[in-house]
Amino acid sequence: MTTTTNAPAAGRTGVRGPWRDRWNSLSRPQQWAMLIPVVVLIYLLPVLDPPLLTTEPGTNFPIAMFNAARFALVAVGLNVVVGQAGLLDLGYVGFFAIGAYVAAIFTSPDSMAAKLPYLACLPLAMVVTMVFGLILGAPTLRLRGDYLAIVTLGFGEIVRLLATIVTPLKGQVGFQQVGSPPGIGSDGQPIFSNSNGTAWYWLVVTLTIVVLLLVGNLERSRVGRAWVAIREDEDVAQIMGVPTIRFKLWAFVIGAAIGGLSGALFAGQVGFVNNQKFDVPTSVLFLAAVVLGGSGNKVGVLLGAFLVSYIPDRFTALADYKYLIFGVALIVLMIFRPQGLLGARQRLLANGRTAYQRLVGRPEQLSKDSSLTAEGRTS
Repeated sequence: MTTTTNAPAAGRTGVRGPWRDRWNSLSRPQQWAMLIPVVVLIYLLPVLDPPLLTTEPGTNFPIAMFNAARFALVAVGLNVVVGQAGLLDLGYVGFFAIGAYVAAIFTSPDSMAAKLPYLACLPLAMVVTMVFGLILGAPTLRLRGDYLAIVTLGFGEIVRLLATIVTPLKGQVGFQQVGSPPGIGSDGQPIFSNSNGTAWYWLVVTLTIVVLLLVGNLERSRVGRAWVAIREDEDVAQIMGVPTIRFKLWAFVIGAAIGGLSGALFAGQVGFVNNQKFDVPTSVLFLAAVVLGGSGNKVGVLLGAFLVSYIPDRFTALADYKYLIFGVALIVLMIFRPQGLLGARQRLLANGRTAYQRLVGRPEQLSKDSSLTAEGRTS
């Protein structure tokens, strides 16, 4: 007896299936061409101020969009650590704080350090946080699971406590008049002033796009394949010859650099840095954005970051209850959709598009092969 089963291909079920198939059938230049209008719309959001997204009168909409973009950049960096490499990091706010303090120390008049242009502080913040990521990761990345989570949580608290007790870091007094990018508008005011969220939003979105392109290339490289192997089963990956410690350190250092960049941008826009802005609840919000959107999915974490940042700004009456709201949302999500709103698909990262097109383009041959296999098993 011969049984032929015409099961749908993986990833083609559900409402998103046809759209996903159509998207995957396009070449990368075609995908980029389709994304251009979306990117233009994203850039124009602070200018358009659409009624559906506009905030309440007491909240500056461009500043709210900047906060959402900043959260998105943080989520992309944390997704490298948690979503790609599978390393549970509860102290990511520590790297965010280090980046902010680097920008403050080298640009604020309250600091005794040599002054640097603000734009020069952005790569400097990334380098410094990479060094701290290396210092933290080298001795601790042999730990796994809850033990690694506890160590990273302690790191985030250590950074905050050092900012409190180390005199040059000024504790609660902090640093005022943190620098910003140069530029004077037609009205004689600085383009990147603390009140002009539009210019800051455009800067963060531009940097986020660049980071997404770089991270996407990493995902499709040998490094990305190693991260996926470590995330799925570290023991098997190590047996197969993957140098797990080295690639986990790669993820930690790259994630730290993106966190430091976002911290420096935050410090420049706010113009004030002290030890009160980098606590554990903030780090939990960063992680909630990744888990809510879909760990391992770049678009998913961007969506999660937007929701976590935008909802308290949009509904200010709920801002005091945001931890409760997102906590309940995560519990419900873990019960009904543990992969997040846009979960990561299991697919080939290297040459995946070519393989996918070849498989989808030969459904008759696949059906025939399945029939022959079934006959061989029944004979």
